[in-house]
Amino acid sequence: MEETTMTTTKPNILLTPGPTPVPPEVLEIMSRPIFHHRTPQFRSVLKQLQEGLKYVFQTKQDVYTICASGTGGMEASIVNFFSPGDHVIAVNSGKFGERWVKMAQAFGLKCDVISVEWGKAVDPIDIKKQLDAPTGKDIKGVFTTLCETSTGVLTDIKAIAQITKNYQALLIVDAISALGGEDCKMDEWGIDIVITGSQKALMIPPGLAFVAASQKAWNRAKDANLTKFYLDLKKYQKSLLEEDVPFTPAITLVLAQVEALRQFKEDGYDKVIHRAKKLAEATRKATQAMGLKTYSKAPSNVLTTIELPASVDGSKLVKMMRDELGVTVAGGQDHLKGKVIRIAHMGFIRPQDLATGFKIFGEALARQGYQCDVTKAVEQFKNL
Repeated sequence: MEETTMTTTKPNILLTPGPTPVPPEVLEIMSRPIFHHRTPQFRSVLKQLQEGLKYVFQTKQDVYTICASGTGGMEASIVNFFSPGDHVIAVNSGKFGERWVKMAQAFGLKCDVISVEWGKAVDPIDIKKQLDAPTGKDIKGVFTTLCETSTGVLTDIKAIAQITKNYQALLIVDAISALGGEDCKMDEWGIDIVITGSQKALMIPPGLAFVAASQKAWNRAKDANLTKFYLDLKKYQKSLLEEDVPFTPAITLVLAQVEALRQFKEDGYDKVIHRAKKLAEATRKATQAMGLKTYSKAPSNVLTTIELPASVDGSKLVKMMRDELGVTVAGGQDHLKGKVIRIAHMGFIRPQDLATGFKIFGEALARQGYQCDVTKAVEQFKNL
């Protein structure tokens, strides 16, 4: 009798906080033939894109689409609304708050930094104190993040907006990793500029940045004189009035985004945000069930940062999970490198993905000598 061997196929699961998995319907649309963008067909697509983006941003303002990563949207929010020497505040509570600081300085802004311990969220009162200080009358912008992706910390943007609306300062929010997974109501809360990217909770590949600005911000733009060309939002504003674009768009990504936004709206804003919350809660419970701790003192619904046992090499663990076991998670950054992993639960990430992810996580830990029963961890994702 011929001997047979059993083979098992390792999973291919993406649990990083960007890029995130893409729904099959979106992938199918991306495989369709390309067409020209200076056509009625593409103008119709742009109209659908606007409707979907306004729904996710919770705004009546136009949302501008830029062929760039989210960082391009961040840069657009500086060069269109500020001038060299403008006095601003940047909240630095991780790698992406740090990016705000570096970008503001790169464009010649006078940047006061509110430094926050990694793992903690800024206290809105600290921002108010800065605005109420003798030099506060000169402050023209407050830069912060909705979710600090390097730590998994959620910022109380609603409370900060309640403060900044009473001052000349614009509130600029990097919502790149969190918009569509965390509650963020641009108009209702009074946020002046919101930036996000396509590859996180918006469920398509990297390549598009989105920026929306309030009337308060556009009034400031009249006098802003930083150098810009490709990122000049006035060009995008003018083109959008004619349902057009100023430069060649990423047509396939735009088509994909329209479909992903259609799915988002079909599910409903509140339901999508609630789903991310339930997955976040289950992830934290699963972490505890494995005898581990979460890093963030103000945890976000879009990703969880997990502290690793001192005996475990986090860099090796991430590589092992990805290359040998078929689950990709993110490691730590800066001083957290090798000490934490970051697991996302936003967008098209499903309970079964997280259940498999934690099973593989437990196996990888065991290979480095940390034993735990993953059964209770995996059970947290049942019936979600």
